[in-house]
Amino acid sequence: MYCVRKLKNDLWWVGANDRKLALFEGQYPILRGVSYNSYLLLDEKTVLLDTVDKSVSGQFLENIAYVLGDRKMDYLIVNHMEPDHCATVAEVALRYPEVTLVCNQKTVPMLEQFFGKGITGKIQVVDEKATLNTGKHILAFVMAPMVHWPEAMMTYDSTEKTLFSADAFGSFGALHGHLFADEVCFEEEWLTDARRYYTNIVGKYGAAVQTVLKKAAAVPISMVCPLHGPIWRENLGWIIDKYSHWSACEPEETGVVIAYASVYGNTENAAQILAMKLADAGMKKVRVYDVSTTHVSELVAEAFRYSHLVFAAPTLDGGVFPAMAELLHHLVAHNLHHRKVAFLENGTWAPMAAKGMEQILSACKDLTVLKPTVTMKSSLDMDGLAAIDALVAAIAEV
Repeated sequence: MYCVRKLKNDLWWVGANDRKLALFEGQYPILRGVSYNSYLLLDEKTVLLDTVDKSVSGQFLENIAYVLGDRKMDYLIVNHMEPDHCATVAEVALRYPEVTLVCNQKTVPMLEQFFGKGITGKIQVVDEKATLNTGKHILAFVMAPMVHWPEAMMTYDSTEKTLFSADAFGSFGALHGHLFADEVCFEEEWLTDARRYYTNIVGKYGAAVQTVLKKAAAVPISMVCPLHGPIWRENLGWIIDKYSHWSACEPEETGVVIAYASVYGNTENAAQILAMKLADAGMKKVRVYDVSTTHVSELVAEAFRYSHLVFAAPTLDGGVFPAMAELLHHLVAHNLHHRKVAFLENGTWAPMAAKGMEQILSACKDLTVLKPTVTMKSSLDMDGLAAIDALVAAIAEV
């Protein structure tokens, strides 16, 4: 049975939700599931904007059939070729043989790679200056390379001032009937998933996102329709401000993330003492995480959120504890910068973790390393406690 919702005038949501998938892209836990958004415009010409993942294709195809009725499908706009959005392109083309695929030049070889050369029979290639007149609506195309694939683009309906933003402004989480961000308490219920989605999926490509944000600022926008998560029609400035911070890698908030690894509890104890002393010094936002039990995607998101990062780890085999090393490499891969960082190390006979952690993070730009580095030998002593006090004073100078 179809499951659709009318968004505005002649625009419908025809996507679907997946609450069974445990790991998005095989690596990100999604306890709240994920939505695959697709949009169908019923103008003089009918236009489908993107498709969905194969896992929800049955629901999606029923939705299209209901909304289209006895009309044909004239256009399918392919904004993004990642399989969670393009997996059913070939099926749509098979069911609606008169459809023309609208995409940019970089998309064409990807269509062939995923579906074979037969799929390229009806293609209209567009560029930044192209428009598509569907009757009452004029659709323009905004190239968004590396947000977060090279072929990515967005579609702008200049008639309704609606931006179909591909993976930008998306979020983890399945939709619960409410499709609009203003129908839910987004900041409480969705912001954490939106941040984790952006930082882990798109975070590395902040410069490309900044370029697209500048393009978007040049046109009036009344609604933003992403390919995952809620649709934005109110308070657009708020979510755009979040994206501005995330894409520039500027902290959203002044606060401290203490990420620790601990074998026998002594390093954990030092991390807890540091957190207590920071709170006592008046630091309002302090977050403590065990890197061995917290998924790295959550830690990456928190690192993008806060201004100060403390990494505490024991030495293992003359190097950095593996779970901590994994986190640090992820931060480098996601292009973290503009942060103040500090280190706490432990080692019974040869503490080497701080040197290794700092060496990994040396690939990041514009990191300020706060001193002192806290060094423990087995457990925290009075000298180590004094070093923590000095580190608290350095962090508190914000």
